[in-house]
Amino acid sequence: MTLQGPEAGDHGPVKVLRSLCLSNPAAARHQLERIGVDPAGIVKMLPKLEQHALLVPRLKPAAANIIKQEMLALGGDAAVARGTVACSVPHTDVLLIGTAKQLDRLCRKLHCQPFGLQQLSADIQALLNRLQHPAPHWTTSRRHLALDRPLLMGILNITPDSFSDGGQYRTLDQAVARAHELVAQGADLLDIGGESTRPGAPVVSAEQEAARILPVIEALAGQLPVPISVDTWKSAVADAALSAGAEIINDISGLTFDPALAEVVARHQAGLVLMHTRGTPQQMQQDTGYDDLLGEVALSLRCSAATAEAAGVPTDHIVLDPGIGFAKDTIGNLQLLQRLPELQGLGYPLLVGTSRKSFIGKVLERDNPADRLFGTAATVALAVAKGARILRVHDLQAMRDVALMTRAICTA
Repeated sequence: MTLQGPEAGDHGPVKVLRSLCLSNPAAARHQLERIGVDPAGIVKMLPKLEQHALLVPRLKPAAANIIKQEMLALGGDAAVARGTVACSVPHTDVLLIGTAKQLDRLCRKLHCQPFGLQQLSADIQALLNRLQHPAPHWTTSRRHLALDRPLLMGILNITPDSFSDGGQYRTLDQAVARAHELVAQGADLLDIGGESTRPGAPVVSAEQEAARILPVIEALAGQLPVPISVDTWKSAVADAALSAGAEIINDISGLTFDPALAEVVARHQAGLVLMHTRGTPQQMQQDTGYDDLLGEVALSLRCSAATAEAAGVPTDHIVLDPGIGFAKDTIGNLQLLQRLPELQGLGYPLLVGTSRKSFIGKVLERDNPADRLFGTAATVALAVAKGARILRVHDLQAMRDVALMTRAICTA
């Protein structure tokens, strides 16, 4: 930008020094091309514009000292605990700070080092690869869902006591009509639930849950252009629902409530959403304290994904959900949204469900869930900007506009 005319004085155009917002490789490449950098130079410079901060937990001081020396030699840095240099602490977390190119060179140098650094080198390279090449699609039992834009998952609760829309779609005709309405408004998926998972909700038997949702699935299967997901943690309900025509299981427990669920999903080759929580809906809001929220959520989700894969669920069938509103307090939910990119390194697409939830009501002082539309919109926009690929929402048409507009801005 330059200023012409009187503001420029007698010394020609005024130049404005700027800090550029190069939020993605495409934006960085555009700036280099605009300047007129040689194409070969662009290839060399792009990795230098990608700054990373990678946290490596619990290394022995000897290994941490090697890493710090190598990073400093490469022009980067590594933050370690006080006492690491003198080896007076038993272990330390290490925060690697550098460009993609510096980290790549570090991995080459660590490849022949002792103290487990060869494996760490491979782990860092795998993490960088996952960050640079996110999953292009999500596979269900019947289709591939492209993830080149945010997908909207419409919520259809066949329950009397869900926190926002309980009792609204209890008859078959009401539920089927609502399903078609959501699809007409742009839903890419439909998530049907027969048991409320709001804090304090009572447990529903598998028989009662199945009785609520199976007639709806049977009426909709083959009639909708989008896949049906079922919000359940029970293996018996999942088996019946998938046999009736559902393609995805959305498990709030991350396979911790019913170990048999993983085998059911694998046998049907269904899509699978694994969510983080801690404790049942009856207990979860009594246990919202964390020493390291993002670290514990990431570890739990990785363990859930490993359990699913060990049971035979293919990697590209798995989506992860950090569990906004589940065993987290208001600050925890806000931090999860703010730091969502930290979970992208797990290598799975991320689903976020914030729609009308109580933390929005607490921030905005809106007791009625129906009054949280604009608060929800803010969380959806931020989730998309931070890397969420699927958004689970009640207000489909409005949130679709929010998600697609945010995506357009972020990729412009």
